[in-house]
Amino acid sequence: MNAPLGETPQHLTGLTVVDSQGSKVGTVQQVYRDDATNAPEWITVRTGLFGMKETFVPLAGARRTGGELHVPYAKDTIKHAPRIDANGHLDPSEEAVLYRHYGLVRPPDPAPPVPPPPPDPPAA
Repeated sequence: MNAPLGETPQHLTGLTVVDSQGSKVGTVQQVYRDDATNAPEWITVRTGLFGMKETFVPLAGARRTGGELHVPYAKDTIKHAPRIDANGHLDPSEEAVLYRHYGLVRPPDPAPPVPPPPPDPPAA
């Protein structure tokens, strides 16, 4: 996911978010990483008449073009996303609400590593 978005999630901060119809939505404020993979998963976008609201938008399907971040969601969908405090962490129940709103399925957590098989018993 990092390649089309930039070298680090911080490179997303300040970009103009553009919806699926080409309309400006707002400005990227924060980048949220997945707890299990540490990959960038959500951004918050400052929206509203005076830029007073921060709304969560998934990075799934997003692509960066110059100073813009194009997301595959309509402006109305973004503006009507559930209000969740952008306090530095999304808990699983908040994420579930957001995934449902955007019509997405939460990616499964990565499988834990498979332990190696036990050593063969010594020959008698």
